Amino acid sequence: MFKKYYTTSVLLLVSVFAFAQFHTLSIPQASPEVQETQKLGVTNITIKYSSPSVRGRDVWSNTNIIPQDGNPIPWRAGANMNTTIEFNTDVLIEGQLLKPGIYGFHVIPKKDVYTLLFAHNNNQWGSYYLDIKDDVSLSVDVSSVKSPFSEQLDYEFLDRTENSLIIGLEWANRRLPFKVEVDLNSTTIESFRSELRGINTYHWQAWNDAANWCLNHDTNLEEALDWVNRSINGGYGGFAADKNLTNLGTKIKLLKKLNKTTDMEEAIKEAKSLFASANEANAFGIFLLRNGFYQDAYDYNNSKFEQYPEYWSLQLNRGLSQYFLGNIKKSVKDIKKVKETAPERFHNRLDEIISEVETGTYKL
Repeated sequence: MFKKYYTTSVLLLVSVFAFAQFHTLSIPQASPEVQETQKLGVTNITIKYSSPSVRGRDVWSNTNIIPQDGNPIPWRAGANMNTTIEFNTDVLIEGQLLKPGIYGFHVIPKKDVYTLLFAHNNNQWGSYYLDIKDDVSLSVDVSSVKSPFSEQLDYEFLDRTENSLIIGLEWANRRLPFKVEVDLNSTTIESFRSELRGINTYHWQAWNDAANWCLNHDTNLEEALDWVNRSINGGYGGFAADKNLTNLGTKIKLLKKLNKTTDMEEAIKEAKSLFASANEANAFGIFLLRNGFYQDAYDYNNSKFEQYPEYWSLQLNRGLSQYFLGNIKKSVKDIKKVKETAPERFHNRLDEIISEVETGTYKL
């Protein structure tokens, strides 16, 4: 009798085990998984959730769908597994600091105010076992707003600026928006420091790009100068050095901003001595003009026009240099000569430039 019972029990367990193990077919889900990713500066934001449909229900008032006041539990802000949101740098959520990581995202509705919970315990089925006291790294309160009807629950990235955006949970006719901000300078510079230790350490362009970003954002200028020098001079033993008008131009602008006049003048002299094609010479001549180095611009464009006499834009640059140096008559004379070799499609603009030079209204 015992043997018979034991055998039957084992067979039953094997049958149940076999049934449980082999549900591996990919079957369409009522609330399919969705992943949304957005880059904010150098910060990656990734939201993973399952997206339920409204299906004619009043979802925001139905306590079987969205529990109210956290009773009996918070809402998983989606379906199935808890929604997760990941940041790879420090961020501010509604002005409050949240460290990098993957967080379970849960919501407690309180009429028109919603408490958003970011839980370091991020791998739960729904919100059933969320310990609000011990699992939550950050909670913030936001108000809901009306939004265009969305049949499927989704997350939108809205109102993006250089260092902030709004994440909106949208479902039916309601949106729960919350603001995410980053410290653009510190996160970007830390990212540069990390990347420049990898494969980018061998690329002069990467060192110059990092320096140029700092220059354009007026931050971290002394280290940026080190970076552009690395672009020019290379690494150990001069490896991957590449001195050119691009990185020397970045260096000149950095030295100007840092008020290092003697070093700046030396860098300009060095750049002017480099070999340059006609196109490169034209670009550097314009660079000198735009950065207010008018005498250097005149000398450089004059010498390069002698080297490339068929390149009419160098003569134009020379004439504009004369204008900024206050030599209006010589400027007009040079620009009028440009019309003799410039394609006809440029003549109208050249006539406008001549008029602007004569009236003192020309601007780069």
